[in-house]
Amino acid sequence: MKKSYDTILCLLEKCKTMAELKQLHGVMITTSVIKNIIPLSRIMDFCVSPETGDVHYARSVFNQIAQPNNYICNSMIRGYSFSDTPIEGLIMYKGMLQMGISPDNFTFPFVLKVCSVIGHHCYGRSVHNRIVKTGFELDVYASTALLHMYACCSDMEAGLKAFDMVPKWNVVAWTSLISGLVNNNRFGEAIKAFRDMEDRDVKPNEITLVNVLVACARSKDLENGKWVHYRIRHLGYDPFKSNQNFNVILATAIVDMYAKCGNLKTAKDLFNNMPQKNSVAWNSMIAAYNQYGQGKDSLDLFLSMQIAELVLPDQATFLGVLSACAHLGGLILGQCLHAYISKTKWINDLAVGTALVDMYAKVGDPNSAWKIFDNLQKKDVKAWTSMILGFAIHGKGIEALKTFETMQEDGNNVVPDEITYIGVLFACSHVGLADEGQRHFNEMRSVHGIVPTLEHYGCLVDLLSRAGRLKEAMSLVEEMPLQPNINIWGAILNGCEIYENVDLADKVRNQITKLEPQAQVSSGVYVLLSNIYAKAGKWQEVNMARELMQQNTINKTIGHSSVEMNLLMNFGKKAKNLSSD
Repeated sequence: MKKSYDTILCLLEKCKTMAELKQLHGVMITTSVIKNIIPLSRIMDFCVSPETGDVHYARSVFNQIAQPNNYICNSMIRGYSFSDTPIEGLIMYKGMLQMGISPDNFTFPFVLKVCSVIGHHCYGRSVHNRIVKTGFELDVYASTALLHMYACCSDMEAGLKAFDMVPKWNVVAWTSLISGLVNNNRFGEAIKAFRDMEDRDVKPNEITLVNVLVACARSKDLENGKWVHYRIRHLGYDPFKSNQNFNVILATAIVDMYAKCGNLKTAKDLFNNMPQKNSVAWNSMIAAYNQYGQGKDSLDLFLSMQIAELVLPDQATFLGVLSACAHLGGLILGQCLHAYISKTKWINDLAVGTALVDMYAKVGDPNSAWKIFDNLQKKDVKAWTSMILGFAIHGKGIEALKTFETMQEDGNNVVPDEITYIGVLFACSHVGLADEGQRHFNEMRSVHGIVPTLEHYGCLVDLLSRAGRLKEAMSLVEEMPLQPNINIWGAILNGCEIYENVDLADKVRNQITKLEPQAQVSSGVYVLLSNIYAKAGKWQEVNMARELMQQNTINKTIGHSSVEMNLLMNFGKKAKNLSSD
């Protein structure tokens, strides 16, 4: 008996696959070893492992145990927290309590992890109550797990209180706090927490550093980002110093921070020095070039990525290059990318499909945009909005409004957002539907509770001005709760030129003068003023408008056309090769 017991324990230690484990389990069933809790615990540990196990088999084993103990129940909860059915972990926890098995300091972190995964805030609070009642609130594992749970459930106030209750602020607790703040878009507080951690002489680990770099990147805080990079070097974590034990995740976070903060030269230099590059690193650079108006570099980098054949493009890659293509106005390039994407699994992805719709709309092909949109298996608000805007910017206001009407009738109950209404108001403006535009503006507030932004007011002012209802437009500007910007005054000026209202143009000119020099007044505004006065024969005012341009060193924008002739010729050739592979 003893020999059999020791042999099975030894074999369980060497077990590497579920097939081997099932054989050992069969041997245990034929002997009395199956009744011993230690080998059973080893079986459970193997089965609940996310790398090699099978949580369903673990449950079948669990169901055969007459009197499971605390350890085995904890194993099952942990296994479910990594599974596709994490809710089963909460059911297991409830069953554990019903069986009279008392949870311990390992139970609560596993249960709270399940709450974090599924975002079950209410259940997490009930677990918190039991932690307090059982005296585990001062346990470092339980309190840190509480912090993580509240952060995942977007309740950082409760998370901060849980952090205050942590008996010892070790690196795990600080990292959980910083990560929670970052994931709840409280980037400044995350950076401050990192500085507080440094002041308390708690050495951060690489996970801490990645999170604080993300905070700097998303807040575009280059100054603090550079300081964090300096600290990384000082702490001996610098991934660019040596290729040995290269941490690609930390290196990517550094590159991404510089890229998002606009320091593209440093980002590119570091990127080029990475001995390994994952998809996140490539995507960060592609997105950064695109974000800062360097679409050609974005597409060139995508080609380099394809030529290297080390990393496959993913959703983020295609979203970046399609956006770059849209901003460059390259129809042929877009068609090549579309052909390439159609041969990947991402052709059925909603976000990529929406990006294709947006790209075709912006490069002047609304018909192709509609075909892709019409074939989308599922349409969310972004997809509908892209199509509405696509029609609107091409002067197809009626089609845009019909699409909006169809969206509201859609069985998926898609709710329009503030960007959707910008497209709707823009469409109304360009087909002269002033009353309908006002109705949509009012419904946006009363039905959907969307607070109008300057862009919404600008669209409505433009709509009323184009329709000749300048008095209503001015009343709207005077009543709006926001300070009107140069675009809104420019919209009224446009109406003044169409309907030759010189008196109102004078009033608008006075308002524009008040905005200077803080506001960037474009040459178009002064050209409008000059044209209005010229039509009225007020040549002295014409000269005054031109003098204002000179005083403010504003040059008239030179007219130009965009012709896709030599645009990224090399990319065009290589992209055709990609699309035909």
